[in-house]
Amino acid sequence: MLEILIKGGWLMIPLGICSILALAIIIERFISLGMIERRADRFIEAMRAILESEDDRKLDKITALCEMTPSPLARILQAGIKRKDRSKEEIKEAIEDAGHLEVPSLEKNLRILGTVVTISPLLGLLGTVMGMIKAFNVIAAQGVGQPGALAGGIAEALITTAVGLSIAIPGLIFYNYFTHRTDRLVRKLENASSEFLESLMRR
Repeated sequence: MLEILIKGGWLMIPLGICSILALAIIIERFISLGMIERRADRFIEAMRAILESEDDRKLDKITALCEMTPSPLARILQAGIKRKDRSKEEIKEAIEDAGHLEVPSLEKNLRILGTVVTISPLLGLLGTVMGMIKAFNVIAAQGVGQPGALAGGIAEALITTAVGLSIAIPGLIFYNYFTHRTDRLVRKLENASSEFLESLMRR
């Protein structure tokens, strides 16, 4: 395996960096989004406990809970609470605006992953072109009677293309997955905030 990678030429170095970067981002996104979702679930449980209590200071307690909780859901709900005296449309707009502000943090590193997905096959294609140039240089110098002399250039061309695609294909799958998961999470947080705020106002 190592011998095959060495045959791919110096472009295997940036391709290797791309693969490590993509893997690191994928692992980091799984961990971070999982933590955000678990934190949101705990916050929802705490909110429900306050709403179901007989305390007359529910709004004060919920506001304090939002201020103490470093969670996107807490910040979104807090934006709605600040508009509690406005119309329902204004409250909904405030929640949606707060949700949009949370998107960049939830999509952290996805742009880098998208860049890796884009650049990896291009690096593979560059390796293909360079490998074919070597092969044609060998043909020009020695003719076509020595196929063994062509093997190095052709191998470099095929290996870099294969490695570039091997990085880009799973990277694109995970990029789309995390983008969809982030959008779904933002909608979940916005809906939860709206439901809790409506319930709080009714009580």
